[in-house]
Parts: sequence; structure tokens; C-alpha cells
Amino acid sequence: MITATALLLLFVLLAIGVPIAFCMLITGAFGLYLIGGTTAVFAIVAGMPHEKAASYEFLAIPMFLLMAQMVLKSGIADDLFAAASAWMGRMPGGLGVATAFAGAGFGAICGSSTAAAATLSSTSLPAMLRYGYDQRMASGVVAISGTLSMLIPPSIAMVVYAMLTDVSVAKMLIAGVIPGLIVTLTIAATVIALALHDPSSAPLSEKVPLREKVLLLRRVGPMLVLLSLVTGSIYLGVATPTEASGLGALCATVMYLVRVRPSLVEFGTVFAHATRGACMIGMIVLGAHVFSTFMALTQSTQMLTAWIGGLSVEPWMIIVCLVVIYLLLGCVMDQLAILVLTVPIVAPLVSSLGYDLIWFGVIFIVTAELGMVTPPMGLNCFVVSKYSETPLREVFMGIVPHFVAHLGAIAILLAFPALTLWLPSQM
Repeated sequence: MITATALLLLFVLLAIGVPIAFCMLITGAFGLYLIGGTTAVFAIVAGMPHEKAASYEFLAIPMFLLMAQMVLKSGIADDLFAAASAWMGRMPGGLGVATAFAGAGFGAICGSSTAAAATLSSTSLPAMLRYGYDQRMASGVVAISGTLSMLIPPSIAMVVYAMLTDVSVAKMLIAGVIPGLIVTLTIAATVIALALHDPSSAPLSEKVPLREKVLLLRRVGPMLVLLSLVTGSIYLGVATPTEASGLGALCATVMYLVRVRPSLVEFGTVFAHATRGACMIGMIVLGAHVFSTFMALTQSTQMLTAWIGGLSVEPWMIIVCLVVIYLLLGCVMDQLAILVLTVPIVAPLVSSLGYDLIWFGVIFIVTAELGMVTPPMGLNCFVVSKYSETPLREVFMGIVPHFVAHLGAIAILLAFPALTLWLPSQM
């Protein structure tokens, strides 16, 4: 009865538009009050904010956010797309393929999906439209390519997932590398298939001399250095994710100062954006832990796990059902909200079925990517529509072939867990 009352309060708060962090914090505190009164509430809430804010792993989040802001302002995304389009522009759907690889490269230095979508909307989308690409096709590949930032390290969503499930942040980040490549190739293959089916929708771009191609590669050198410093140091064990995030933020700051030479006000604005993002995520993590503590004390999670574990169905069927549920939730909820609401409940169930939580985390992230482009929420589609002044319907229609292809990528990752777990096992 206590659990049902608390969940009803949670849904009411969500329905009236209260931010997800405060929804979970209020619901968790209310549930703790019903269990043990004010003593229970203060026992949990009094020490947990400091405990979570002082967490060594949490420090990676503000550093990755700062790195992302510095990269966004430095104009590296323009260089990435210019180099990719020069080398791939003469193949079928070349600029679309270049967008996919630019999205992957940008995702490797920016953990924000919406930021990636906005940046690609102002760089690659105008270029594709200028060469005569179909508006629907161009906006669709931009929207889906922006989601790669959720999967390819450094990913803020993966850090939050690792903190909620108490798995290794380093292994969680590295686990996204091979699936990230698979999803990138899936996007590229979808673009090529669409271009071959209707060549008029994706005309070839102009030929670029070899010398200019090589010069463009030199311009993306700083991005490769930054990628090597962050992901490489984590994989080799030279640095922890927190140390790597600090190193990445420092290098990105130097790149920003050298390339842009900002004023003091502009420089402070970048720090302010990163700080606001870190505070928001910190509140979400705090609210999730208060809520999950309440759920643990009521034994609700354990009872749900025992009930589902006792069903006479194969474990893989339960995992497939969870994927379908996440796809449906992604249509109406923000992905970070789904993460903090469901992972504290679902993770014990997945673990009890004998599945690796790192593997499941990657499955969740890839599934959440689809939520970023699925109506009616489809946040990335709204971002692309706003920044490019493309009708929202056209963006959503352009997503359809990528949605189908993504389901195939999810099926491959479900069927072959080694694709996700092999690289972390070699660390």
C-alpha cells in the first residue's frame, strides 16, 4: 500500500510537469516518511547529498560536460564534417555517410546528444541541402547521427548508469566503443541503401583534390589527440575515468583558447553552461538514490524480481520485453528520466536472470537512442527542426528507415553479447 501511494504521487508530479529530479526526491522522501517518519527521512536525506556530490566517480560528469562545452565552442565539428565529406562525398550518399562519421567523431568528444544534433544541424545539414539532398533524408540522418553521443565514450548517460548500478565506470564507457561503431556503420549503410534506391535524393558532391583532403585530415588532428587522451587512457588503465575527464577538459580548454581566443565573459559563459548541466545531473542522481532506497526498504524491487524470476519463460524473452517497454517509454519520456526511474528497479532483475549489467546498459543506451528520435517526444528531431527550419513532419519521416535499421542493430547486440563485453574484458 505504501509503495502504491508513493508511485501514485510520482505519476501525479510527473503529470503536472515537476522536474524528474524533484519528482523522485519528493516521492522517495514521502515514502521514507510513511515507513519511519521524519527520523527515516533525515537519516537518508541528510547525508546523501554530500555523499553523492563528493563521490569520486561523479567528478567525471562536470569534467566531461566542460570538455563538451569547450569542444562545441571551438568549431571542431566543422572540421570533422569538412574532412569526412571531402573523403566520402563521391560515394553514394557520401555527405550522409560523412554526417554519420562526423556524428561518431563528435560523440567521442561530446557526451550530449542534443548538443551533437544542434551542431550537425548547423554544419552538415546545410551542406547536404546545398548539394541537392532530399530534405527528408538529410534531416533524418542528422537527427539519428546526433544520438551517437549517448553511446560512444565519453557518454554522460553511461556514467549515470554506472553510478546507479555500481558497475565499473571505466568498463561501462569502453563497452560502448564496438556497439558505437556498429551503430555508426548501420546509419552509414542505411544512407547508402537509400541513395542507391533513389540516386536523385543524394547527389554526388564535387571532387576534392588529394592534397586538400590530406590538409583537412591535419585539421582533425586535435580531435584525434583528445579522443586518444580520454578513451585511450581509460582503456590502457593509465587513468581512471575521472582523471581522464579532467585531462580531457584541460586539453579541450587549451584548444578553445588557442582557436577562438574568447573574451573573459565568453569564457565564463562556457563554465556556467557546464556547471548548470552538472548541477542538474547531480540532483537527478540524488533523487534516484533516495527513491531507490525507499524501494529497497519496501522490498518492492526484491518481490518484483522474485515474481518475474519465477515465471515459466525463457530469460531472453524477459530481456526482449524490457527492450520493447523501453522503446514505448522513449516515445513519451525523456531518456535520462527513463534511466533514473527504471534502472534501480530493473537492474536487480537483469542481474538475477544471469545477464551482465554492463551489456544490458549498452542495450538500454542503444534503445534509448531510438527514443531520442521517436515521436511524439523525439527531442533530437525537435532540435534539428528548430535549428534547420525543417518541418518537424519531414524530420520524423526521414527517421523511419533508420528506426528500422536500428532495430536490426539492437537484435545483433542482443544475440551476440561478446560484441559488447569483449573490449572491456581486455582492459
